[in-house]
Amino acid sequence: MDRRHLLASGAALGATSTLVLPTRLLAATGPLKVGVILPRSGVQAGIGQDCQRGVDIAGPILKAMGMPDLQILSGDTESKVETARSTAEKLIGEGAQLLIGAFDSGQTTAIAQVAEQKGVPLVINIAAAPQITEQGYKFVFRNFPTAGTILANAFEQQNAIFKQVGDAPKSVVFMHVNDTFGTAMAGGIGALMPKFNVPYKVIETIPYDPRARDLSVEISKAKASGAEALLCVSRLNDAILLTREMIKQRWTPKAVMSMGPGWYEDQYLKTLGKYSDGPLTFSPWYDPKKKLSQTLVAAMAKSFPGVNLNTNHVFTFEALLVAADAYKRAGSGDPKALAEAIRTTNIADNSSMGPGIMFNAKGQNDKVVDGSVQNVGGKQVVVQPEASATAKPIWPMPAYDKR
Repeated sequence: MDRRHLLASGAALGATSTLVLPTRLLAATGPLKVGVILPRSGVQAGIGQDCQRGVDIAGPILKAMGMPDLQILSGDTESKVETARSTAEKLIGEGAQLLIGAFDSGQTTAIAQVAEQKGVPLVINIAAAPQITEQGYKFVFRNFPTAGTILANAFEQQNAIFKQVGDAPKSVVFMHVNDTFGTAMAGGIGALMPKFNVPYKVIETIPYDPRARDLSVEISKAKASGAEALLCVSRLNDAILLTREMIKQRWTPKAVMSMGPGWYEDQYLKTLGKYSDGPLTFSPWYDPKKKLSQTLVAAMAKSFPGVNLNTNHVFTFEALLVAADAYKRAGSGDPKALAEAIRTTNIADNSSMGPGIMFNAKGQNDKVVDGSVQNVGGKQVVVQPEASATAKPIWPMPAYDKR
């Protein structure tokens, strides 16, 4: 065989080899298509848009960590359960190989049903309703604590703060949104609180619609109860409304203790200014002493000056980290291969509190823990657990009429 025939034969062999490469290898050559579904409009738009910031800063950080590229397909739930479901179906139809979302537990439940039916992995960024990972799903994974875990951590850290400041409320009024998350938290309080020997009693419970535009009656009831502190499960808009009513009605409880979003949001801090100081939030948070947290803080400062790193950014970023890590290890964008890889996730170099990211047989990261965060001077500072704390709690909360 002369040189010309040898080269021609080699070229033909190379072409044939390319054609018969396993799909597993071919699928890993391009970016993974990730559908990120968030409430970008509607009543929860502020929080959905805040979660998007976690997506916006992710690319360069993941690349520096040696992770493969992700192609983001964006979806909007419009803060509606039915739209969340149709958006998930739409993005899968457009080629999404993995889904991330969706902050709200009701909307996330709908997306989880679609993901399981279609056999496409869903990595939940934020959503705490316990039932989501109690359905026996094989394609649903959550790197976020359940409502029960949030409550247990909250009661433990409340007791630690009471001991630290040498004082505690004897009574609280419990106000909560009546959506999926708020209802789950309300049910959990009755079941879990007695186990932690907290020093206060819930003397009145006041549920309300998160879409309400006037909460004056609810605050009037809370004030009239005589409770020393306000225990609450809120969203962003209603947290602002509740605070404005407390100011208007001249009611400053000894403490506002929030278990969930709303009170730590940047929009809350900016809207209320000096009146935003004081509330304590017991919520999944980032460990400010971890290296990746410091990287995220710097990235936020560069991309979004004046925006403080928070739960929304961190857990959305970590959902993308889970996706990229699984894609890297699977060597394939096949949804089944991705799901198998996610089941064996073990990421110690993360940002959120706890030993890292891993999932149990139900697809739940049961190692993630909460932090206690207080609004101080327009920022959020960690006051518990002590190993992660950067400040001591301010107690009692400064009176609104003396600021």
